[in-house]
Amino acid sequence: MDRRSFLALSAAAAGAALAPAAVAAERDWTGRQPVRYPDPDIVGLDPRFGKYKLGNTPIQRLWTGALWAEGCAWDAAGRYVVWSDIPNNRQMRRLDEDGHVSVFRAPSNNSNGNTFDFQGRLLTCEHNTRRVVRYEHNGSISVLADKWNGKPLNAPNDIVVHPDGGIWFTDPGYGIMLNYEGHKDTLQLREAVYRIDPASAEMDLVTDEGYKPNGLCFSPDYKKLYIADTGGPNPRGIDVYDVVDGKKLANRSRFCSMELNGKFGGSDGIRADVDGNIWSAAGWAGEGYDGVHVFAPDGQRIGMILLPEICANLCFGGEKRNRLFMAASQSLYAVYVETQGAHIC
Repeated sequence: MDRRSFLALSAAAAGAALAPAAVAAERDWTGRQPVRYPDPDIVGLDPRFGKYKLGNTPIQRLWTGALWAEGCAWDAAGRYVVWSDIPNNRQMRRLDEDGHVSVFRAPSNNSNGNTFDFQGRLLTCEHNTRRVVRYEHNGSISVLADKWNGKPLNAPNDIVVHPDGGIWFTDPGYGIMLNYEGHKDTLQLREAVYRIDPASAEMDLVTDEGYKPNGLCFSPDYKKLYIADTGGPNPRGIDVYDVVDGKKLANRSRFCSMELNGKFGGSDGIRADVDGNIWSAAGWAGEGYDGVHVFAPDGQRIGMILLPEICANLCFGGEKRNRLFMAASQSLYAVYVETQGAHIC
């Protein structure tokens, strides 16, 4: 082993040792007591993370008051972030210009995942109605998907768009497993990932290989699709596929494991940055784990953003797409990073 490799390994080990000592649970999240820079809850585990970590910016709690915050998405034209508060059956919105937060849509049919298409229209996964909808510019609602082979979808969860106009979404069924986030019912379909064709509006099942396909995102060049699997045995993780002709998936492999230092948490929402790193919402493993985990393109965990709550979803936004918004349990958080989101929201 040469000196450079030894130093890199030593730095990674030192970073990993920092994680349990983080102060996310104890810090004053109201902002009245400032955090000394660099923010101790932005944790580097590998020298590569240093490129993306700003030394003079804090993690901020922008708002709290949800029961289970999910599905954040950035509207660049409107300069706002929207997210779902699933049990409270509403969508929330925070305006960028003055930080004003208000109810965006209620009832929301227990909406979960949200994104914007290339025409600036909001796409939403609804638990209660078990469908995917699009909000048109004139205020009307178009139902894009609610059945597969004549059977109702389970409960669409997360959603992304492709430049060819295709809409990809996951259907793990969490919204009908309990009455808390929709209405309890029986899954009639195997958990799967679907694509809606922009020309024909027809739906195709692109994979049902996983246990509970949840968050998903494309690589910056749209040649790969990453899918967080929140079901099955530990260690859970994120899978990656090759995207074939923009319409099909092939060559499934495990991208990363969500196990860390013997803690078996999971990934939920995921997003890629312009360098191909995958930023993953993470949770269900407690202090020193819950928040955001950052994985390099080779699948190695290089950094963490620790939060005092389970993080369910995230998106890049702001004027330069360099602000990471995090929907975490009861709250909305944000932090500036030295990269940009690879996609429109």
